[in-house]
Amino acid sequence: MEAQPSSLSPSSSSSCSTNDNITPLSFSPVWTESDKTEPLQAVNQEKGSTPRSDTELLRFMDLTANGGMRWEDVEDRFDRLAITHCQIDPVIKWSDFGLCIGMKQSQEFANQLLRALRKSKDCNFCIRKAELHSYWCRMTDPCFNSRMQIFFDLCDRNMEGRMTEIDIKQTIILGATTNKLFLTPEEAEDYAALVMELLDTEKRGYIELPQFETLFKVSLSKASFSNNHLSIRHDPYHNFDRVQEPNSRIEILFRSYWRRAWIVLLWLTICSALFTWKFLQYRHRAAFQVMGYCLSSAKGAAETLKFNMALILLPVCRNTITWLRRNRSVNSIIPFNDTINFHKLIAGGIVVGVILHGGCHLACDLPRISDSDHVIFRQTIAAQFGYHQPSYFEILSTKEVASGIGMVILMAIAFSLATTWPRRGSPSLPKSVRNVTGYNTFWYSHHLFIPVYALLIVHSIFLFLTNNVNEKTTWMYIAVPVLLYTGERVFRAMRSGFYEVEMLKASIHPGKVVSLKLHKPKGFKYLSGMYIFIQCPQISPFEWHPFSLTSGPEDDYLSVHIRTSGDWSYQIYSLFQEATLSGLNSYPKVHIDGPYGAASQDHIKYDIIVLIGLGIGATPFIGILKDIVNGAQTSSHCDHHSGCRECSSRKSPLKAYLFWVTREQSSFEWFRDIMKEISNSSEKQSVVEMHNFLTSVYQEGDARSVLISAIQALHYAKNGIDFVSRTPVRTHFARPNWSSIFSKLACRHKGARIGVFYCGASTLANELEGMCTKFSTKTSTRFVFHKENY
Repeated sequence: MEAQPSSLSPSSSSSCSTNDNITPLSFSPVWTESDKTEPLQAVNQEKGSTPRSDTELLRFMDLTANGGMRWEDVEDRFDRLAITHCQIDPVIKWSDFGLCIGMKQSQEFANQLLRALRKSKDCNFCIRKAELHSYWCRMTDPCFNSRMQIFFDLCDRNMEGRMTEIDIKQTIILGATTNKLFLTPEEAEDYAALVMELLDTEKRGYIELPQFETLFKVSLSKASFSNNHLSIRHDPYHNFDRVQEPNSRIEILFRSYWRRAWIVLLWLTICSALFTWKFLQYRHRAAFQVMGYCLSSAKGAAETLKFNMALILLPVCRNTITWLRRNRSVNSIIPFNDTINFHKLIAGGIVVGVILHGGCHLACDLPRISDSDHVIFRQTIAAQFGYHQPSYFEILSTKEVASGIGMVILMAIAFSLATTWPRRGSPSLPKSVRNVTGYNTFWYSHHLFIPVYALLIVHSIFLFLTNNVNEKTTWMYIAVPVLLYTGERVFRAMRSGFYEVEMLKASIHPGKVVSLKLHKPKGFKYLSGMYIFIQCPQISPFEWHPFSLTSGPEDDYLSVHIRTSGDWSYQIYSLFQEATLSGLNSYPKVHIDGPYGAASQDHIKYDIIVLIGLGIGATPFIGILKDIVNGAQTSSHCDHHSGCRECSSRKSPLKAYLFWVTREQSSFEWFRDIMKEISNSSEKQSVVEMHNFLTSVYQEGDARSVLISAIQALHYAKNGIDFVSRTPVRTHFARPNWSSIFSKLACRHKGARIGVFYCGASTLANELEGMCTKFSTKTSTRFVFHKENY
C-alpha cells in the first residue's frame, strides 16, 4: 500500500476557482434531517461554512512539506529511468509515468491519467522531460478548474467532452480497484445510475464538465456533520482551547504515573533494604575473612531473589486481581492495568539478582574457598565443610551449586522464549529459530517455573555456611504466593469444568476471523471490557488463550472474535471453518474460564471515553458500546424519582467515541451486525459516536479516491448506509489525523476528564500517549491514557 500523507498542505486559491460555496468535508455517523434537503439547496445552505482550499478538493500530487512530491523528486526519478537513443533527448517509457510521479502502486490509474493529459486514446509512446514537466505543471496548477478538466478527461474515455453512464461506471471500478475496495459490476452500475440521476436532469444520457463539478459540491454538502457530532477532517490547523493557567507538564505526568511510580519505588525500596540488611549481616560473619565482599554481595542478592521469586507470582493471580479491581479504594491506588508490566519488571529484577548472586559465587566465592590459606580456612568455615578444604570442581558437584545452576538454565530458557521476538515469532528471526518459537513454545516453557521452584527449595535447604533453620527463610517468602497461585489454578480448573458451554453459532469472516456465539452459563456475570480464556480440547487439553468479550453484560449469550495469528488460533479457525462448511452444526467443544478484568473495564470511571482500536483490537470496545447503549435505554425507561435500584447502581459514560482503524474493507464484516444494532438504537445519537477509518483508501481530495468519496456521500444521503462498510457508520479514508481529533475533542469537552482506551500496536500507543500528555498540558481538557496488553 502506498504511504498515505498524514496531513494536507494549504494551497493558495486561484481566482479561476469556482468552489467558494463548497463546505468542509466531514463525516457524521448518523443521517440527519438536513441530509434530506434537495441537493442544490444543500449547497446554498452551507455558504456560511468555512470554504476548503482548492488543493483539498482535488489534487493529483501531495505537495506537503513532509514527504511530499516536488518537481526535483520527479526529475531525479526521470534521470534514473531515462534511456537515450542516437543522440535524441532522454526519454522514459510511458509505463514508467506512474513511477515518476509517485503512483507506483496505482499503475492503472497512472496510465489513465497519462491518457487524459495527452488527450489521446493512444498514449503508448515515450515521454520527454519537457513533456513530463508540462504535465507536472498542469497537475499541480492552483486553478481548480484546470485540475477538474484533467479529471473530467480521465473519466471521459472517448474524449468527446461528454461523460456517459458507462464512463462513470468504468471510473468507479477503476477507483475501487486502485483503493483496494471490493465492488461488483452491478454495484458500480447502480452507483453510476445514482450519479446520472442527480446530474442528468434533462435526461440527455450524458453530462458535461459544469454538471460534473456540481457532483463534488453536492457530495461535499451531504457529507457535512450535524452540529451534534464531532467533525473528522484532515486539518493541519488546530485552534484548540488555550488554558488560562496552563497545566504543568510535570503535574500532568505526575497525575498519569503516580500509581506506577509509588509501586515501583516501594519495590525498589524493599529490594534495597533486603540487600543492605543481608549484606551487612554477612559483613560481620567469619566467612567474610575468606570470601570478602563477594560473599556479602552474593547473600544480599540472594535475599532479593527470595522476595522477587515470591512476588512474581502475584501479578498473574488473575482471579485475585479481578476481585481486587472491584474495590474502588484499592483500584484507585494500585495500577492493576500494569500487572503484566510489573511481572516483567520483577523478572528483570530476578535476572539482575541471578547474575549478581551466581556471578559472585562462581567467579569469586568458590575460588576463594578452594584457594584460601589452610589456617584461615580451619579457623573460619572448615566446620561447614567437614574440615575438608574442597577443590573448585568438588564444590560445583554439591547439591547447593548443582541445584542453583539447574535453576539458572531453566530460567534462562523461559526468560529467553518470553521476549517479544520469540514469543510473537518475529519474521526477522531465522526460519530455523521461528520453527521452535512462537506462543505455544512460550506457554509451555513458562511452565518450567514448577521445577524451578522445586529446585529453589532444594537450594535453600542445603546451605554452605549455616545450619541454623531460622536462617533458611526461602519457604517463608514463597509459601503464601505459591499456595495462592496453586489455589487459583485449581479453582480455574474446577470452574472451567463447572461451566457447561454450548456453542450456539460460529461464523467465518474474511481475514481468517471466526466469531463464536456461546451459551451464557448460569451465574456467569461480568462487566463490559472483561475477557475470558478459551480452551479447545480437540487442539490441546492444556492451552488456554485470552479473548475479549464482544457481547454486552445484559446479553443472554457470550461472544468472542478470534483472528488467526499463531498455531492455536489457526487450528481453531480451521476446525470451525470445516464445521461451518459441512452444514452439520456439529461444532468442536470448547471450555471457558473467567471472566477477568482488563484495562478497558476502567471506562466506568469517566463520563467521556475515547475508544481506539486497530484491526482486531476493536474487540474489547464492542461490548463496551453495547453496554453503554443498553444502559442509556434502561435509564430512559426508568422513573428516576422512584429510585430504581438498577439505575442507581449502574455507572456508565455519558459520551463514547469509537475510532476503528483497519487496512482492509472486509474487516468491517467482523462487527457489521453489532454496529447496525448499536446504530439503530434510539439512544445512540446522543451517547455513542462511531468512526471507521480505512487506510487502504487514499486521503480525501486525492484524485484516486475523490469519486469514491462523492459516491459514498450520495449513497449515504439517499439510503443512510455507508457503501464501504455496509453499515450506518460512515467510513473515513486514510489514516486518522490524531492531532486534529484530539484538538476537536478538547474544544468540545472543555475542562472535562476524558478516558482514552487503546488496543493495538505499541507504535501508535506511544503516539497516542504523547497526544494525551500534550493536550492535557495545552488545554483545559485532561486526557487519561489506558492501553490493553494483548
